[in-house]
Parts: sequence; C-alpha cells; structure tokens
Amino acid sequence: MNILLCGNEKVFDGALTQLISITNKTKEAINVYIFTADITRIKPEYTSIKDEQIQFLNQVIKSKNIENKVQKVDVTDLYEMEFGHCKNENAYCTPYTLLRLLADLVPELPDKILYLDIDIMAADDISKLYNIDINEYEYAAVKEKYGSIFIWPDYINAGMLLLNMKEIKKTKLLQKARNLIKTKKMLFADQDAIYRATTKKLLLPRIYNEQSSFNRQDTILCHFCKRLLWKPYPHTENYKQWHIEQVHNVLKCNTFDGDLNEYIKLKENYETNKGEKINE
Repeated sequence: MNILLCGNEKVFDGALTQLISITNKTKEAINVYIFTADITRIKPEYTSIKDEQIQFLNQVIKSKNIENKVQKVDVTDLYEMEFGHCKNENAYCTPYTLLRLLADLVPELPDKILYLDIDIMAADDISKLYNIDINEYEYAAVKEKYGSIFIWPDYINAGMLLLNMKEIKKTKLLQKARNLIKTKKMLFADQDAIYRATTKKLLLPRIYNEQSSFNRQDTILCHFCKRLLWKPYPHTENYKQWHIEQVHNVLKCNTFDGDLNEYIKLKENYETNKGEKINE
C-alpha cells in the first residue's frame, strides 16, 4: 500500500505516531513517501525533514514488516517553481499543505496512493480503505464536517485522499488546482483548490476520516483536526494525537493508548540515540 505524507522536520511526532498506528493494524506492507521542502525564506523553522528522522521512521516500520519502507522526496525546487511567493503561501496552515498538489509532477509516485494529513491515526486496518475501487474516479474522500454544512453539501476534507494518479493526470486535476493557488486567494487554499478542480470524486462514509468522535467502534481513520467544543463555553481546540494528556483529559480518547505508549518509548529512544538504532 502506497502512502503520501507531507511536511517539514516538525511532522516527525505525527509521522511516528501515525505510522505506528498503521503498522500495528495491518499485515500488508506499506511504502511511504514523505514530501518535504526547505522554505526557510519564509520562516527559519521551515526546514526539510531530517535524514535521521527518515532513517528512524524506516527502522520503526521495518521492525513491524521488513518490506515496509519510508523515503524522503525533496520537492523544494518544484515548490518554488509552482508556488514561490504566490497568493496562498501564507494561508490558514503552513505552505507544506500545498506540497500534495505537486504529486503529478513527481514521476516515481505510483498510480494509486493514499494521502494522509499527519494528524490522522489508524484505528483499524487501512487496507479496508486502500482496496476500495477508484478506477472511475480522480480520488475518494470524506465530507468535511463543517464545510459540508456551511460551504457546500459535498465539500470534502482533504486530510484523507485516496488518489488515482492515472486519472488525475488525465483530467489535470492537480494542474488546475495549482493554477487556482497561484491566481486566487482562498480561505482553505489547498482544500478549496482540490474541491474546485475536481471532475469526479467518490464520497466515502465518515469512518474513513472521522473528524469529531474519537471512540466509535467502526472507525478506520481518526483525524485530530481542529474542532468546535461547546463546554464549558463554545471554543475551538486543535489537540493532536501526540498531545497525549489533552487527548485523554479533553478529548476523552483512549482508543490509541497502545500506539501512543509505544510512541513514548520510541521517541525517548530517538532522543537518546539520535535515531541511530532502535533498542531491542
């Protein structure tokens, strides 16, 4: 199963927790591509994911299945060529949300690949999602929990996209999305661009990108995205899976305790050994 992640060195905790959760629940091998870029001209912290971080992630998932693999894909030049100084470079999130829009320009990507935001955890075997037939579609996605109410009924959450790259290249979906990014300021830049550029998508049930309930028994992927809480007063919060205390005390979620306990031990190992070797 081919997986696409995007980000800089700060996505390490997300990638580690996510890949632990995925590999703990599937027997199938995974091939992970991580798009990264050096965009320090915008902020000093916008540095590419470190090679030692990639090496450690590789060790972790290979310890589950020797056929698993993580590879770094530096798309700095592509990013600057397509999005450098564009209207949406300082959108609601970081510029790294735009990297997925470069997927059709990276020749080594396979025809089918599952894009995941870094704040998603697997509660069940992702092969149940990956093996869905999307031959007739550009991608499969789940409706956005707020956007499908306030923006458009079929508005998607782009945190999970099961991509049919062959069809996407045929319809020029990502090329059209990039043109929108470069020419039109949008509130949810990458997500809006994908939605507007879509020709044909497959809408999936919420279990494949659960954005609000963290303890449903049927969930495949759980998305720790920004959400609205009503108590003790209406407010938003944005706790991620590696914010373990808040996951327990605020979100009341214990679904991923096994994965997160493993993450704590592995993260300590990484900090101690600088990613050189996983302690047996």
